[in-house]
Amino acid sequence: MIKKILIANRGEIACRVIKTAKRLGISTVAVYSDADRNALHVSMADEAVHIGPSPSSQSYIVIDRIIDAVRKTGADAVHPGYGFLSENAHFAAALEREGVTFIGPPVGAIEAMGDKITSKQLAARAGVSTVPGHMGLIENADEAVLIANEIGYPVMIKASAGGGGKGMRIARNAEEAREGFQASRNEAKNSFGDDRIFIEKFITEPRHIEIQVLGDKHGAVLYLGERECSIQRRNQKVIEEAPSPFLDEATRKAMGEQAVALAKAVGYNSAGTVEFIVDGKQNKFYFLEMNTRLQVEHPVTELVTGLDLVEEMIKVAAGEPLSFGQNDVKLNGWAIESRLYAEDPYRNFLPSIGRLTRYRPPAEGPTGSGAILRNDTGVYEGGEISMYYDPMVAKLCAWAPSRDAAIAAMSDALDDFEVEGIGHNLPFLSAVMNQERFRSGQLTTGYIAEEFPDGFHGVEPDQASARKLAAIAVAINQVVQKRAADISGTIGNHRRRIGRDWVVAFGQWHFETSVESMDGDLNVSFADGDMLRVKSDWLPGKTHCAFSVGSDILGVKVDLVGSAIRLRWRGTEIVARVRSPRIAELACLMPVKVAADTSKLLLCPMPGVLTSLTVEIGSVVEAGQTLAVVEAMKMENALKAERKGVVKRIEAKIGHSLAVDELILEFE
Repeated sequence: MIKKILIANRGEIACRVIKTAKRLGISTVAVYSDADRNALHVSMADEAVHIGPSPSSQSYIVIDRIIDAVRKTGADAVHPGYGFLSENAHFAAALEREGVTFIGPPVGAIEAMGDKITSKQLAARAGVSTVPGHMGLIENADEAVLIANEIGYPVMIKASAGGGGKGMRIARNAEEAREGFQASRNEAKNSFGDDRIFIEKFITEPRHIEIQVLGDKHGAVLYLGERECSIQRRNQKVIEEAPSPFLDEATRKAMGEQAVALAKAVGYNSAGTVEFIVDGKQNKFYFLEMNTRLQVEHPVTELVTGLDLVEEMIKVAAGEPLSFGQNDVKLNGWAIESRLYAEDPYRNFLPSIGRLTRYRPPAEGPTGSGAILRNDTGVYEGGEISMYYDPMVAKLCAWAPSRDAAIAAMSDALDDFEVEGIGHNLPFLSAVMNQERFRSGQLTTGYIAEEFPDGFHGVEPDQASARKLAAIAVAINQVVQKRAADISGTIGNHRRRIGRDWVVAFGQWHFETSVESMDGDLNVSFADGDMLRVKSDWLPGKTHCAFSVGSDILGVKVDLVGSAIRLRWRGTEIVARVRSPRIAELACLMPVKVAADTSKLLLCPMPGVLTSLTVEIGSVVEAGQTLAVVEAMKMENALKAERKGVVKRIEAKIGHSLAVDELILEFE
């Protein structure tokens, strides 16, 4: 049996592997770069080895450094996690030469399936349905445009060694094909050390559904159901669920059998995932790729099957046969995973870095409603989100007997999740959970672009929600007013009096209210006669509270911002001002501060490194023209001109690290 596992990865997946290894009584070794010296996975492991500078190209994907760490610690097995070296055949072969067990598939399977061009050719020979496209290598942008024209737009430009959305672009015309080829090639080289590119047809209205497979070294290969991964942005998954709300049993079986056939064709063992694109209208499915590793979204499969995939991988690597057969695999209930990213949805999901001044996930385990919560994470309160790695902070999962119950549990859990100090996508995740389209299961990979065509700007509350938030603001104001009266130091008949009438204003909403205390609760009456009873234990300094409003329980994040009250709930963020009627009347006369004009400035939208400037002083640029490229968290981001102009001055230099809103250049 394996005695000591070195995890050749970082973050939440390293922590995830360590947990299972500890439960099995196996010692663990963490590796870390300069940026990860104080990371959670380092403190969780039994041993830790420093492997180099912060960039992954100088640490986590340097095979010799990982092998050296194996030798130093005497680890007899390596789990690669996902990303980095997880699908690198050279790495698996190097471990084999060292006599170290690779907790993953054979080298031949990695070589065959890790190369997306070869894998599609093998899939076709194995009788698996494949997407039309050009499976040969593409040398330059001109050739990419010619091939894209022949296939017909839209096309998907993809890195042969890619994964996790890196090195992928959709092109809808020749110009996008040219730009997308170069950007994909650069990302692929930086992320995987392999810049080979291919192009295939982009299926319209597609659903991204993948089959989890598991095989042993004795010839058994099973499929463990599917995962729906259609909600993506920048070709990277955001929300996943198991099973899919789209598949019927016949299609599930057909996809599973094709996935198993492909795995057997390459002699596969260990956990792996066969990804398919499913046509939403014709119910046809096409092989996309096979990931010869543990997937990011594997927890939802574990929740509905009751299996620990990491444990199964370890047992398979140790030579044990699978202890169950295909007929033993049952899908129980429904599980949803929401990926918490350090990305600001209000700034087009641009990466955010900084210190986690507050990180309070909801409690894991059974909930009062019968659901189960799980949070896979690699961070802690006070830790730092670095610009060097993927921006994922945590994976919040909810299981329940039905899809509706799982969505409800996830919505409540997102309300209870506190993250401060960085930009993050919690409001966006909450918004999606409460959209009718999501709840009805009408998903495609274009979901985000279709539902948020102008970007995410938060959820505007309807009248019912606005009234509830207004009532909460009044209740908070009463606590603040009472506290001020209690500590004011007045005496006798000069004690401060708290008013009953208050005007609540936020956004487009304006409510005239009156309050009355009733058996410790607060009755908030509105001008039209409606009344809401509010109960809570909120006190100043409490940043999250469950408010009972009428018949509902709302988990709301609370901040006092000067004299205003900031409330966040279900993707809605408001800054409410609770004033006496006279003060509210006078406030209407206050001038409105005008924002500074930045229309002639190109500001860096995210923290990152300026890798390219395509203009110089005096250049005449057209609307849509690329001006600069900023690399952040392993992704290239092209900054384009919004209108025609002439470059007046350039402040930034190629290779420099830029902060958010730092000036790059100015137009005349």
